[in-house]
Amino acid sequence: MGKNLRLKAARASLDMTQGELAERVGVTRQTICAIEKGDYNPTIRLCVGICRALGKTLNDLFWDEA
Repeated sequence: MGKNLRLKAARASLDMTQGELAERVGVTRQTICAIEKGDYNPTIRLCVGICRALGKTLNDLFWDEA
């Protein structure tokens, strides 16, 4: 699992901080930071929450294109 640059880019495109995204999905800023750095593998529930908050799909943010 590498860095999640797609998540970071989607969040940045909305001018949203890690803290703001974290608040919207009910986790800490450190959790969002760890997901973006590839140090934490989020649950599917958290993935879905992040996608809803950013207006993206799971494919957009979390699944690698083969």
